[in-house]
Amino acid sequence: MALESRNVYVGGRRTSIRLEPEMWDALEDICRREKMTVNEFCSKVETARRDAGLTAATRVFLLLYFRAVASGSGVSPLWRSQDFWERT
Repeated sequence: MALESRNVYVGGRRTSIRLEPEMWDALEDICRREKMTVNEFCSKVETARRDAGLTAATRVFLLLYFRAVASGSGVSPLWRSQDFWERT
């Protein structure tokens, strides 16, 4: 599975992320559901991540989001809360 590199803007600065096409699809699905842009999503991840790189932290947040969906716990309020972003 080939990685796909895309430019994103994080806090106003351009950087790139390399993800699998399925991960890009998942990220775009979340952004549509949550009415946010990919850049906004990546900026949130950048703010919340600790020692992980942006790409790795993005994968973790994608996983956490879909785990919350699968559990039926109600994603949107959790997703928007600071608690969600502080889990990693």
